[in-house]
Amino acid sequence: MQRLLTLSIAAAFVCALATTAALAHAFLDHAVPAVGGTVNGSPSELQLNFTQNIVLAFSGVHLAAEGGGAVPIGKPTLGAPNELTVTLGRPLKPGTYVVSWHVVSVDTHHTSGTYRFTVAP
Repeated sequence: MQRLLTLSIAAAFVCALATTAALAHAFLDHAVPAVGGTVNGSPSELQLNFTQNIVLAFSGVHLAAEGGGAVPIGKPTLGAPNELTVTLGRPLKPGTYVVSWHVVSVDTHHTSGTYRFTVAP
């Protein structure tokens, strides 16, 4: 009986930790253009989808040509509670681009990252 009680308490503790870890941060789930992907022609916007809802006021996106300067983009908006959408300020020339992002999830955790995509000629 004592062993069963001990195992039950241990299992409940592990479940509690796993739930806390799963709700800890908003990570990039997928993006359009895709992470590491290649698109034919310039996209008109970027869509970044996260694993958790985000707070727009504390989140942002930056776009730059690889090895070059910043590319003008619009102010981020929420396409859905977990999706940042940004319109591009001009068509992108063929080449590789770096997207840098930072978000604050609704549980107040900050995450950031970068990814690349390529515009084919």
